[in-house]
Amino acid sequence: MSGRYGSAKGFAKRNRAVITMGLSALVIAGTADLFAGILQDQMTGYLFAGMMILIYSAIGMRGNIFGAMGSRIGTALNIGTFEMSLRKGTVLRANVESAILLTLVMSIAMGITTWVSAELLFSDVMSVWDFIFISTVGGVVAGAIVLGFNILIAYVGNKREWDVDNITAPLIAAIGDIVTMPLIFAATWMFLQVDGGLDYSETVIMGISLALIAVTVVFAVYIMKRKVSRRDFSGEAKRIVVQSLPILMICLIFEIGAGITIQNQQDSLVEYSVLLIMLPAFLNQGNALSGMLTSRLSSMIHLGTLEEGWLPGRGAYENFGIMYICAMLTFLYIGIISYAAAFITGGGSNVSFAIAIAVIMIAGFLATTILNILSYYVAVAATKFGLDPDDHCIPITSSVMDLLGSMVLVMIVGLLI
Repeated sequence: MSGRYGSAKGFAKRNRAVITMGLSALVIAGTADLFAGILQDQMTGYLFAGMMILIYSAIGMRGNIFGAMGSRIGTALNIGTFEMSLRKGTVLRANVESAILLTLVMSIAMGITTWVSAELLFSDVMSVWDFIFISTVGGVVAGAIVLGFNILIAYVGNKREWDVDNITAPLIAAIGDIVTMPLIFAATWMFLQVDGGLDYSETVIMGISLALIAVTVVFAVYIMKRKVSRRDFSGEAKRIVVQSLPILMICLIFEIGAGITIQNQQDSLVEYSVLLIMLPAFLNQGNALSGMLTSRLSSMIHLGTLEEGWLPGRGAYENFGIMYICAMLTFLYIGIISYAAAFITGGGSNVSFAIAIAVIMIAGFLATTILNILSYYVAVAATKFGLDPDDHCIPITSSVMDLLGSMVLVMIVGLLI
């Protein structure tokens, strides 16, 4: 390319703020994910058959639901329909209600699908009620915390006139990792306390699970009975749920696939603790980068500034370049801090520093290439089919990237270690 778009100096000048804000959010996210990785490395005693599937499905789904919420809020900020209010008929109220319902529904669905997958693949598996209990109790509490941070980001972004498309996806993905993993472990601990301390533990677990299902059904009926109004956003929660739920169910298949890929490599990950520590951050960066890119592309589509075609236009290629810069710097940073953390916790000596860095940089480059292509075509396809890219792009790209990212990482580990 030549001219204004072909100038490296012009590229840097145009995108300095984007790269600075994006890198800052990604570095914060990578640092936060380090603690999730260390926790996972230290909690191997809780990794029962199927738990890896549940953990990474829950983490991915948290990003899917709340990343999409952040994308919708970013678009609303950009086009001027957002107001910082939870009163009925506002964009924020609709997004909060839909996020709560989707969290409840998908937590129950994850518990059931994890149990089915574990039954097919492993022996000595917990009951379906146990998985529903762990998934829903851990998922609902984690969802409430992530929801609070999503509202906080919207408030600060609205007040300071930031483009939240550049920061929401990385920060929400990181917060989702930080809170979901420990709360899934906490819910597992609660399950074990009930299971080992009560004579009728199975009945208690089943009763709590059925109560959570009943609450979900009642709330779903409340949302679905809403009437769509042309004057405000009072029916927006219903629209979001109706359009999002089928996509999230499809995405759950990819999340389960990613969890199975990781579960099958559990022994290797436990043996090389640097990989176990690195794993949440690596997958989160794929989610964060794809969420950041699809949020930007979605806003460009709504504003009419993205050239939509079978081949990406200049605006898309410029965004691809931003992703490569942010990805390579943050993957290098993650590799370094993960290796340092592995040594501090006593597990880094069985993999050399060069190999650890090579694994994450090669896998990171391949994952970034995949997410650039995937994000563009998913955004364009959503528009062609008359769908809102804010509702569909982040869940689809994040879930596919969880599966492909885990497969890429496992492949590179197999080649280099």
